[in-house]
Amino acid sequence: MKKLLKRKETTVALLIVILTLAVALRAPGFIQPKSLANIVVDTCILIIVSIGQLGVILIGGIDISVGSTMALVGMAAAMLNQFNPGVPAWIYAPFSVVMGAALGSIGGVLVGFGRLPPLIASLGMMSAYRGLVFLLSKGQWVTANEMTEGFRKIPEGLWLGAPHMLWAALAVGVFAQLFMRHTRSGRDVYAIGGNPTAARFAGVSQRKVEINVFVISGALAGLAGLLYVSRYGIAQNETATGFEMQTVAAAVLGGVNIAGGSGTVPGVILGALFLGVVNNALPVLRMSPFLQMAIQGFIILMAVVANTVVDRRNKRAFKAGRAR
Repeated sequence: MKKLLKRKETTVALLIVILTLAVALRAPGFIQPKSLANIVVDTCILIIVSIGQLGVILIGGIDISVGSTMALVGMAAAMLNQFNPGVPAWIYAPFSVVMGAALGSIGGVLVGFGRLPPLIASLGMMSAYRGLVFLLSKGQWVTANEMTEGFRKIPEGLWLGAPHMLWAALAVGVFAQLFMRHTRSGRDVYAIGGNPTAARFAGVSQRKVEINVFVISGALAGLAGLLYVSRYGIAQNETATGFEMQTVAAAVLGGVNIAGGSGTVPGVILGALFLGVVNNALPVLRMSPFLQMAIQGFIILMAVVANTVVDRRNKRAFKAGRAR
């Protein structure tokens, strides 16, 4: 029980409960089952992309191209649907995943073979992909009226009483947890992030790990891009602008070490849910959009500081234990 209480994930879960109850004091409808279900569904896209971001952060990098990848894949899928309405709806999910993986692989190659820092490589990708969105669409939007009914219902369709988007996030979370904890490739990600030199001496291919995490990040961003444009019924040049910072925030709030080497899938999911509660609570409390941005930024800053303090304490405790 004590070990459970000391886990970062437990702290985030408690914060979610406390925040939800605090908002409910001002707006009782906030804790109605339907309202809570809507918050979870609204957060599914962020959960999917944040899980992809996790792998990149674990190796000590940040993929700031995920928002642009979402926009490019979302626009490509929406235009495909617009000009080829006869394409079955089930085609778009694998199409988006493959296209996202291909875009992510470019970053993996730049980092793995070009030895560029992940931040610099993804910065270039972010600008290039956002430009490609404009070139592909010629500055035009694809609206809900130009999408087929089947395309719009991709995230909203029900299976066993739950929307497809929720099942997608659940499947991604389960797959990621199994991959990170129960496969050698997943453990290699932690090894590279924790101690690259020792990992290489142990036979871990740093280049392979770097390519893998970017491909996975791109694939999940591609899937999220499809869900985004079909859920909100619009594909535009500015789709998912700023989304990359939310994914980093979700990871940090979930206890992921921004320097790499430590972090969990459940932690990222809880971090995303915390942001989802915050994003839904602030409008309910009738706060201005500018104050909402300030509060979100403050929360992220405090999470980074808290994680840094905890990590330093853990290191000191570990060193003290070894000295004894």
